[in-house]
Amino acid sequence: MTTTPTAARATAVAARAMDLSKVYGEGETQVVALDRVTVDFRQGEFTAIMGPSGSGKSTLMHCVAGLDTFSGGSVRIGETELGSLKDKQLTQLRRDKIGFIFQAFNLLPTLTALENITLPMDIAGRKPDQQWLQLVIDMVGLSGRLGHRPTQLSGGQQQRVAVARALASRPEIIFGDEPTGNLDSRSGAEVLGFLRNSVRELGQTVVMVTHDPVAASYADRVVFLADGRIVDEMIAPTADGVLDRMKEFDAKGRTS
Repeated sequence: MTTTPTAARATAVAARAMDLSKVYGEGETQVVALDRVTVDFRQGEFTAIMGPSGSGKSTLMHCVAGLDTFSGGSVRIGETELGSLKDKQLTQLRRDKIGFIFQAFNLLPTLTALENITLPMDIAGRKPDQQWLQLVIDMVGLSGRLGHRPTQLSGGQQQRVAVARALASRPEIIFGDEPTGNLDSRSGAEVLGFLRNSVRELGQTVVMVTHDPVAASYADRVVFLADGRIVDEMIAPTADGVLDRMKEFDAKGRTS
């Protein structure tokens, strides 16, 4: 049996954490944020990470994305082991292979939308692929706003710029930390739609931390964390299904 390119992409791993631990402090003040977490994020898949407050979901994303150090275990982006990299190599990896979308839009106010989108590539000394760049701009609906500065854009439009910036360099994986947290429901749905379409139409890989069951329902799967451990996974999630699962975790938390 031959494997089609699509099937191969679906089973290939974009990022992997093995026995990942993150510990803050020592002795009585020690906090175990991640407790030997093992998880794969597959290429061409949209994964949401959820869990109660303090479950370790943002810590997991930050460690896998190379934004934070970890105490034990290993993290790979593609075939590259993050723990073996020096600071300069890690910075280059984040710049060349990873896209980021945050709750705060993190746009430079003096630059236009287009300049903000291409800024990471400008810093790296790389010219954007114009055909790909136009495809991304069209997908997020920014063609008529490229000359506007952030103050001339709505919150939803600013986050569209942030999404386009993350996609523009064709990274191996995009990490989103509550990317719709500062948006109204309509703007949030638009941004989530763009992320979902980037996976389905452009073959992008997206990992998103969220507390919102509706946001999680846009993903292909949801990974649930509690007390620094992965406790469940849901494929083809629905908002109601995710909400019910989160209620179960809350109930267990109150009775434990």
